[in-house]
Amino acid sequence: MTRTYPAIAALAAWAGETYGDAPALRFHRDGHWQDMSYAELAGAVRATADGLTGIGIGPGDRVAVLAETCPEWTVADLAIASVGAVLVPVYPTNSAPECAWVLGDSGAKLVLCGSAEQVDRVAALRPELPLLQHIVAFTETPGAVSLAELRARGVRAAPAEPGLNTIIYTSGTTGPPKGCLLTERNWRASLTAIGPLVRVGPEDVMFLYLPQAHLFARIVQFLTLCHGATLGFFRGDIRQLLPDLAALRPTILPSVPRLFEKVHSTVQGLGLPPEQVPEMVRAALGGRLREGLSGAAPIAPAVLEFFAGCGIPVYEAYGMTESTALISGNHPGAWKFGTVGQPFPGIEVRIAEDGEVLARGENVFPGYHNNPAATEETVVDGWLHTGDLGALDEDGFLRITGRKKDIIITAGGKNLTPANLENDLRGCRWISQAVMHGDRRPYPVALITLDPEELPHLARELDLTGEPAELAAHPKVRAVIEQVVEQANSGYAPPERIRRFALLGKDFSVETGELTPTLKLRRAVVADRYAAELDALYQNS
Repeated sequence: MTRTYPAIAALAAWAGETYGDAPALRFHRDGHWQDMSYAELAGAVRATADGLTGIGIGPGDRVAVLAETCPEWTVADLAIASVGAVLVPVYPTNSAPECAWVLGDSGAKLVLCGSAEQVDRVAALRPELPLLQHIVAFTETPGAVSLAELRARGVRAAPAEPGLNTIIYTSGTTGPPKGCLLTERNWRASLTAIGPLVRVGPEDVMFLYLPQAHLFARIVQFLTLCHGATLGFFRGDIRQLLPDLAALRPTILPSVPRLFEKVHSTVQGLGLPPEQVPEMVRAALGGRLREGLSGAAPIAPAVLEFFAGCGIPVYEAYGMTESTALISGNHPGAWKFGTVGQPFPGIEVRIAEDGEVLARGENVFPGYHNNPAATEETVVDGWLHTGDLGALDEDGFLRITGRKKDIIITAGGKNLTPANLENDLRGCRWISQAVMHGDRRPYPVALITLDPEELPHLARELDLTGEPAELAAHPKVRAVIEQVVEQANSGYAPPERIRRFALLGKDFSVETGELTPTLKLRRAVVADRYAAELDALYQNS
C-alpha cells in the first residue's frame, strides 16, 4: 500500500498532531541529553515561521542556513518551508568565497547562523551581498538577531502553497557550485519511493551526524519525522561518535562509507577471535543497531560483508542532488553485495550506449538556478544524465563502475576506472585516502595518505616515533604500505595495477580543499597540488 506523505511545508504540524508527545528530536544540551516531543517540535516550527513572517520573509524568498548539524537546523528547515520560502543550505566548511557565491547567486534575503564565527563570516560578506537583509543566530550572538528575538516578532501568515523548496549547491568537484532547484513534488516523489522500503517506526532512533546541508541527511530527517521515529543528534564532535552512539543507542545509522570502513579496518587490525567480533562491533555502535544506511560515495563489498556477518546489514543506496538524493538502493526486501540496489519505485533507470547511468522520474530536479545551459546538458528528454558509469544485471540491480570524468586513459590507450582499486586500498586500516593517476601517462600511479588516528598504532607496532610526515617517509612504514598495494593489485589485470605510489606527509581534508564537504575527492585539486610528486613517480621509468 502506497503511503501518502505530507508536504514538507505541512510536515511539522501534521507530525505534531499525529505523534503528539512521542520524542521527535534527542540532543545534548546544558550538560545532559534531552528530548523535544513532536508537539513541541510543531510549536517551535510554528513560532519560527511566524518570526520569519514578522521580519518580512514570505513565499519565494531565499533563506540560507549556515550551521552545524543540530536540532535548530531541523526547526529552521521546516519553518522556512511552512512560510513558502526557499531554503539555501550552506556547508559550515565552505570558505568565505564559497559562502559569498552561494548567498549571492541564490539571492539570499536572510541567513540563519549556528555560531558567532558563522555570524562574523556572513557579516564580513555583506558588502558583496546587496540582497541580504538579516542575519539571525540560533543563540544570543553580537551582530545578529537571536532566534528568540525573531520569534518574539512573530506574525501569523496563511499556509503557503507548496512549490520550490530548496536551492542546494553541488559540492563543486569541478568548477563553481551549481544551484539545484528542488520542489515539493521532488521531495514527495523521493519519500514515496523510499518510505515503504525502509523499516522505520516510532520505536526507532535514527542517528544523525551527517551535515544537514547535504541531501542524504535531509531525506533521513524527513523520513524519520514522517514515520514517528526519534532523530538523535550527535554532540558535534565527529571524533567522539562512539560515546554518542553509546548514549543514544540508535537502531538505524545513516552514514557515508568512511565510518563503516573505519570500524571494519580497526576491528580487522585487532586480531580478535572471530566469534568475539560481532558482539564487540554491536556494543561499540550502541548495542541496539539493527541496520546501517550508506550513501554519497561507494563502499567496498568486503565492508558490507563484514557488517552483515556482525548481524548489522548496511544497505547501500545511490542517488545525487539532482535526483533528490535517490535513484536506487538495497533494502531488506532486495539486497545484493557489490550493487547499489534496484531502482526505487517510480524511478526508471537505463544505461546509455557509452555506459552512463540515466534516470527518470518525478524526483528528478527541474534544473539549475540561473544556468539553463547546464540544465540542458544534464536533463535530456526527461532523462537525468548522472555522469556515472554502470550496468544493470539480470535481476535489475545497478552496479556503479566509476565516473565518466574520472576515467583514466593511459598513453597506451587503456581505459581505467580508479574507484574500485582506490576503495580496496582505503579498506586498509592504515590508509585514509588513495588517488589513482595516469591519464595520458604510461601506467597508473597513486598518491596515498595515512590515517592520522591509526598512524600512532602503526608507529608503535614498528617501534617508531616522529611526526606524521616523518613516519610517512620512513622505510618501515613504506614497506607496510607496499604490501597493501601489492595485495590490492593482485585483484586486477596488469595494465590496471598501480606501478608506483607516493606516501604523503599529511591527510586530505575539507579545510585544505582536497575533499568536498561530503568527503568526495576533488581530483583536479589533488592533481594540481601534488603535481611534483606525481611527476616524480614517472621519472626514470
